[in-house]
Parts: sequence; structure tokens; C-alpha cells
Amino acid sequence: MTSKKKIHFEISERKILLRLFDVFFVLLALYMVSNLFEFDYFRISIHNYYWTFVLAFYLLFFGTLFEMYNLQIASNQFLVVRSIVLTATSTVVVYLLTPILTPSLPKNRLQIIFFYVAIVGALFLWRIAYQKLLASQRFHKKVIFLGEDKSVDSLIHELEKADPNYKVMGYLSTKESLKKKVKIPKILIDDIESFVSKHAVSEIVVAQKSTEEVPVEIYDKLLHLLESGIIIREYSQVYENSTQRLPVQYAEKDFYKYFPFSRSNNNRLYILAIRLFDILSAIIGLSAGMVFLPLVLIGNLIGNRGSLLYTQERVGRNGIPFKIYKFRSMVKNAEAGGAVFATANDVRITPFGKFLRKSRLDEFPQFINILKGDMAVIGPRPERPIFVEQIAEIMPFYHTRHVIKPGLTGWAQVKHAYGETIDDSLIKLQYDLYYIKHRSPFLDLNIVIKTLSTVLFFRGQ
Repeated sequence: MTSKKKIHFEISERKILLRLFDVFFVLLALYMVSNLFEFDYFRISIHNYYWTFVLAFYLLFFGTLFEMYNLQIASNQFLVVRSIVLTATSTVVVYLLTPILTPSLPKNRLQIIFFYVAIVGALFLWRIAYQKLLASQRFHKKVIFLGEDKSVDSLIHELEKADPNYKVMGYLSTKESLKKKVKIPKILIDDIESFVSKHAVSEIVVAQKSTEEVPVEIYDKLLHLLESGIIIREYSQVYENSTQRLPVQYAEKDFYKYFPFSRSNNNRLYILAIRLFDILSAIIGLSAGMVFLPLVLIGNLIGNRGSLLYTQERVGRNGIPFKIYKFRSMVKNAEAGGAVFATANDVRITPFGKFLRKSRLDEFPQFINILKGDMAVIGPRPERPIFVEQIAEIMPFYHTRHVIKPGLTGWAQVKHAYGETIDDSLIKLQYDLYYIKHRSPFLDLNIVIKTLSTVLFFRGQ
């Protein structure tokens, strides 16, 4: 059996392509401009080739900061234009203002215009090509699911929601259900090879929790397909790679089989480096907070009419409670009727409190918690004991997030909107556990950059 496979790029591959071609087309545009016009500011030669590395670094840094490599934004024409303008403008300004690393400013200021237009034009044309070609349906990955009737629909929905380029063509049932009618086509075991060939299927996703329930004849077919070049992957692996969170609702009691802790959690050098980073960040954060303190004092006096600071008990590492510090953003006696989840449009939040939350200024006092060692800059957000108890009753793995220090920001905070419900808490738990599993300096840097994007685009809650 042979199957004509279509080209498909994984999420990570698409992000790498975006970065590589951003740099390539910008350098190509500058090279063409330098040859077509009297443009000497950015001539590439054997003596100044290192300028290209500086420019590439600035371009990729600001591109990440302004979400050029967010695939949802990369596929949206309006949002990607905004990101291109912000990225190009920041790149050019910083490049011009660092003459130690870059060429001296040109005497002819018109060359700065050439420089800027070449970068904007190159990014714009390449991103149009990306939307028309690489983000098109021609690059969808066609897959088959292997699983039980009762769960296959929900699992497919989660996967296609995480990565729209996944297209499930059909499913092979391992356990039929008379009560459950599956929406996608069902494949008979004897027809699977012809189905794979006819629909150009490139991957089979095994969504079966217990391998003991998979019939032997299905294993034999899978082995033959594997030998024919068809990729076979387990659902939790596909889900984790696509969503960048762990499928705790899928793993159930076998969760720890899917959750080997990151080696960084026990790496003394990493832990020491993170603590030094936390202390340095706290000192810088508190210093910056002092600059905004007069504004916060006046706003609190007029808008909040309560004490400037308030403390609240939160659950820290190993389940040990601590007092967290925040600037007030709610009315006094906001929880007179009992503790409830804060919502995006919570009536208890004052107008000035909304500004504090959107700008993240209300979080500045938590740098004190970081200095004290109660918190880190990066980690799961600390939750209140009463909510921890409620959520843990529904989610048995919730306490797992307490194996590391809670953070001022975290993977869940930069990847998911404000949590208002138990369902939101489940999604954020999945992100938190993904961070604990994959914790590394690179992921920490990614979170810091995404946090800066959140602040710059005023997305705080």
C-alpha cells in the first residue's frame, strides 16, 4: 500500500519557518535596495557581516514581543499588519540608536526611510505569501483516530480546536457504544488501508487509554501501516504538542505515567540561577514601582477610597500558606458575602482598579513576596485556600502545581484568559503542569517575553 502524502507543517515548524523567512526576506530586501538605490547604510560585506546578526536578533526579539509568531495572529490580516508595523518600527529605532553594534547614522536621512520601508515591505509581502500558501488548506494534516465511541468526538474536538490544521477524516472504533453516535465517518478494520490511501492520511492518533482493550487484529493493521510510512502517535503526545498543556482530563489515574517532572526542578544550578533572577527582578520591579507610586496613591485616594495595600492568604509551595501583597483594586468589604471568583467585568472592581489590573500595576507589591522567597517571578499563580479545596475536589491533580513556588506570572497567565470558572481553572491547571513538566531557561524566557506583550497590549485582568 502506498499513500500520496501531502505536505504538512507542525506548529513548531511553522514558527521556525516564520522566523527564518522573516530574516531572509528582510536581508534580501535590504540587499536589493542597496543595489538599486544609493543606499549605503546597510551594505553587507566581509567587513561588516556581523550587522546582519544584530539586525536579525532585534527583528526576532521584537517580532516575538509583538506576537509576530503567534500563529492565530499570523493568519489574521489586520492583526499581522499591526504586529509588522510595531516590530519594524521598534527594530529600526533600536538599530539606529545602538551605533556601537550597528553602522553610524547616515548623513543622508533619506536612507533611514529606505531602511524602514525595506523592512516593512519585506515582512508584509512574506506574510501575505504565508497566509495564501502555508496557512492554506493544502497543508492540512489528515489523520485517523483510534478510540472508543463514547469519547472520540470530544477528543477530536479538543485537537482540532488546538490546531485547525488537523483534519480528522475518520475513526476506527475499539469499543462500540449503542448510546453514542459519532459524527465523523467510521472505518471498518478491513477498509483502513484503502481509506488511508484514498484520503492521503499521514497520521493515526491512538486515543485509547487502556491498550489491553485494543483487538489484536487492529494492532496487526497498525504495524503494517507503520511499516508503510504512516506516523502513529498517542493522543496525549499529540495534544500536548498542539496545545502546550497537559491532558489531565484524559490521563485520569494514570496521570503520572504522562508526567515525568522536569529535570530543572532538581537542578541546583538552575534553581540558584532562578533565585538570583528573582532577586534582581524584584529589586528592579520595586524600583520601577516607586516611580508609579504617586500615581497609584492619588488614584487610590480618589477612585478606591480604601487602604492602598491589602493582604490575602494564598497557597504556596508544598501547600504552605503565605500572605500575598497587592494594591487595592476592589471596593471595601468586597467579599462581605463570602469568597467568590473574580470575573472580567466584576462590579466589585473600581474604575481605577480596572486600570491597575489592565496595566498589571496592582501586582507590583508582590515583588516583596519574591524577595521574601514566598514566590518566584515565574510559576503557577497562587490561589486562595478555599478555592484550592473546591478545585482539588473536582481535579485530583490540582495539588501537583504546588511542587514549585507560585509566580508573579506564568505559562497559564500568558496562554489563557482570566479564569472565572472551574472550567477555566482546569485549562490553567493544564498549562501550569505543562510548565512544571517542561520547565527550562528557554521556556522561562518565552514567558517573560509573552508577559511583556501582555503588559504592552494592556491585556491584564
